[in-house]
Amino acid sequence: MKMRKRPNILLTGTPGVGKTTLGKELAQRTGLSYVNIGDLAQEGELYDGYDDEYQCPILDEDRVVDELDEQMVDGGMIIDYHGCDLFPERWFHIVFVLRTDNTQLYTRLESRGYTGKKLQDNVQCEIFQTIYEEAMEAYSEDIVHQLTSNTPEDMDRNLEQIIQWTEQWMKDNN
Repeated sequence: MKMRKRPNILLTGTPGVGKTTLGKELAQRTGLSYVNIGDLAQEGELYDGYDDEYQCPILDEDRVVDELDEQMVDGGMIIDYHGCDLFPERWFHIVFVLRTDNTQLYTRLESRGYTGKKLQDNVQCEIFQTIYEEAMEAYSEDIVHQLTSNTPEDMDRNLEQIIQWTEQWMKDNN
């Protein structure tokens, strides 16, 4: 029996916008497989050094891509990461960039222990739409969509919208 084709979805945006919460719930509701790139890198030790300024490991992007490539070809993946231009364009059927009000983002990041330059740079990244612009350059504009992610109601609306899109994609492609 031929397996049904399932889409690959990228959830991206500044840290703290709600990618992980949305991605886990989306996987549970759709049966797609969820991968948080930070967790994948930690489990597989997919690092290329340490950034003293930001106090975090440096992702080995080539090893991450190699690790995921076979699963991405099979489809049915939800990828959660704050960057997006490291992934091959061919991987994704749709890209959602989550956006959050700067004041809320600041509070969320502060509660995670972000301070100083790391906190300021992430809030500035959101203010200047850095991740959205990165997505628009890395992928076809017609597959990149911004979603507001300020409130639980936004989260529910985004979840329903992505589920509807996923169901339609599967009808159209199977």
